Amino acid sequence: MEGSALWQGAVLAGILFWLLSSSYLNLTLKLRSFLQPFVTHYVQTGIPILLQIQSYKAGFFDALFSGLSCVVSVPFYTAFLPLLFWSGHGQLARQMTLLMAFCDYIGNCIKDVVSAPRPASPPVRRVTSTKDEEENALEYGLPSSHTLNTVCLSGYLLHYVLTHAQIQGAYVNYYGVSLACLFVALVGLGRIYLGMHSLIDVVAGLFIGLGILGLWLTVDEYIDSFVVSGQNVTTFWAALSFLLLFAYPTPEFPTPSFEFHTAFNGVALGIVSGVQQTYTQFHHTGVPRLFSELTIPVFMGRMLLGIPTILIVKFCSKTLAKWTIPVVANTLGIPIKSTTYIPTLNGAKTGEKSKAFDVDTGIRFLQYAGLAWSVVDLVPSIFSYMNL
Repeated sequence: MEGSALWQGAVLAGILFWLLSSSYLNLTLKLRSFLQPFVTHYVQTGIPILLQIQSYKAGFFDALFSGLSCVVSVPFYTAFLPLLFWSGHGQLARQMTLLMAFCDYIGNCIKDVVSAPRPASPPVRRVTSTKDEEENALEYGLPSSHTLNTVCLSGYLLHYVLTHAQIQGAYVNYYGVSLACLFVALVGLGRIYLGMHSLIDVVAGLFIGLGILGLWLTVDEYIDSFVVSGQNVTTFWAALSFLLLFAYPTPEFPTPSFEFHTAFNGVALGIVSGVQQTYTQFHHTGVPRLFSELTIPVFMGRMLLGIPTILIVKFCSKTLAKWTIPVVANTLGIPIKSTTYIPTLNGAKTGEKSKAFDVDTGIRFLQYAGLAWSVVDLVPSIFSYMNL
C-alpha cells in the first residue's frame, strides 16, 4: 500500500512539476519557434508530391480512402470499443481504450506545440466527406493522428491476437504482420491522397506511433494489473485526468484538438473507475465470450439494449454537468464562460473572458466520463438483471 501511494504521488508530482516548469520557461513557444519553420518548409515543398498522387483522381480511390478514414476515426472506435467490452473481451477493450487515450493526448499535444499547417488547399484538393473529417481539417497537421492511431491500435490488436489465439505458427505471424503493415500503408497513403496531410505528417505519425506502441507493449500488463486490482485507482486516475487537462500546450490558434483530448481523457477515467469497481462481477477472465459461451443472439440483444442506454447516459451526464458546474463555480466565486454549451455565458466582455474558466471543458469531460462508466458498470448490471 505504501509503495503504491509512493509511485502514484511521484507520477502526479512529476506532471505538476513539468506543468509549472514548462509554463515558467515558456517551453511551448520555444519548441514551436524551433520546429514550426522546419515542418512548414517540408509541408510546402512536399506539395508537388501530393499533387502527383492526387493526379490519379478516381471515384474508387475517393470512396476507398474516405472509408478507411472513417474506419480509423475517433467516432468509430468510440462505437467499437463498447462492443468489445460487451462481447467478453474486457482486457483487450481496456487496453485499447487507454492506449487510444494516450495516443490522442500525445498526438494532439505535438500538433498544438508545433502548430504546423496542413497542405494548402488550393492547390491541393481536400476531400472531407464527413463532418468528422471537416473537424479534423481544422486541426494542425503534424503528426497525422489517423496514421499514429492506426499503427498503435492495429499493432496492439495484432499483438493481442497472436499471443491469445489458439492457432500458432510462423505463417500466422507473417500474414498478420503483413496485413497490419498493408493497412497502415493504405491509411497513410489515403491521408495524402485526400489532401489532409503532407508526407512529413504521415512519416511523423508512423514513427511516433511505433514509439508509443513499443512503450505500451512494455507496460500494458502492469497498467492492466493496476486498473483491476490496484490501490487508490479511481482517486489516482481522477487526479491524473485533472492534471492532464492543464498540462496541455496552448496552440498558436485554437483548434478542436483539445476538445478531442478532453473527451478521451474523460473516457479513460470512466472506464478505469467503472472496471475497478466491477471487475470481479463483469470483466474478469472467466466471463462468457462471443462465439464460445456467449451466443450471437444474446450479443445482439446486448447491443440493442446497451447502445441506447449509453446514449441516454451521455445526454443525462451532459445535462447534469451543465447545471452543476456553473452552480459550483458561482458558489466558489470562480469566473466562468462558455463558448458552446451554455449560450447565456457567451455575453461576457473580452477582458473578463480571458480570465474566466471555460465550463465547456468540464462539461465535455464529465459527459464522456459518464458515458464510459455506463459501458462497463451500468450497462453490464442491466445485462445481468436481464439475463443477457
